[in-house]
Amino acid sequence: MSYRAGIYKAIYDLKDYRLGSSPSAIQKNIMTANPNLSWNDAVFKAALNKGVADGDLVKNKNYYKLSPEYKKKLVDKIKPKKPSKKKWGPGKRRASAGLPDAS
Repeated sequence: MSYRAGIYKAIYDLKDYRLGSSPSAIQKNIMTANPNLSWNDAVFKAALNKGVADGDLVKNKNYYKLSPEYKKKLVDKIKPKKPSKKKWGPGKRRASAGLPDAS
């Protein structure tokens, strides 16, 4: 798991919607989820800054939360797509299935 994916998952799991999540809380959440991960602070901070620069994260003082645009993209990914229904005429479907006409 990349640091960036871990950060987004940690922020989502912590559910600090109003203020946001602190870097230390995000780090603790990632470390409990991945105990065998070797921690690198420089990569962690770079991933936080990259998320803010890309617009996926919003920084409020020293707290981070998911941006509304990223939340919308996340919901769109999760939402199931409806299968399109094919509309056939009554005569065509019966003829192709080999059934006699109803008339």
